[in-house]
Amino acid sequence: MRLGVLALQGDVTEHIDITLRALRELKIDGEVFPFRKREDLHGLKGLIIPGGESTTIFKLLLRDGLFDRLRELILGGLPVMGTCAGVIMLAKEIEGGIDGQKTFSVLDAKVGRNAYGRQVDSFEAPLKLSFDERPFKGVFIRAPKILSFSDRVKPIAFLEEEVVGIEQGNLIGLTFHPELADDTRLHRYFLEKVLSF
Repeated sequence: MRLGVLALQGDVTEHIDITLRALRELKIDGEVFPFRKREDLHGLKGLIIPGGESTTIFKLLLRDGLFDRLRELILGGLPVMGTCAGVIMLAKEIEGGIDGQKTFSVLDAKVGRNAYGRQVDSFEAPLKLSFDERPFKGVFIRAPKILSFSDRVKPIAFLEEEVVGIEQGNLIGLTFHPELADDTRLHRYFLEKVLSF
């Protein structure tokens, strides 16, 4: 299994490390690498889009000629997990974007940028997962909010009653940072999705 972590911004090393841990726990042979260029598309089975600035990620993907090709692959079923800015990159509709900002527009959801406030408003809180009863530590850093979603979308993570994680077919979108939780459950959940596609 060959998995990429989009290495333009954000917690690339943290995502690689925790995905490798999840692979070991599931006893799956696999490679996790920083995804940067078109050559990295060869044999790609899944992609993680970390946090960062969604506007910058979009501009860098466009500059490197990766935006349209990645969108084609995602529409064709490439499993993708987007965390923080990554969920913005997947959403069909965003609130608070800059003029001309585009997303992959593949996830039937509306997401608000920086909806919890500035960096100083970052916080941690216990989350509920739909597939595991034990609480998960949610780390929110300049986090977006899932404002609405269609009935094709399934909620998988909750901050009290608020939905903070969703999935739709080959896609997972999380408003928080599971790579900083020292807990592999969400990365394992993503790997199981990769195996199913």
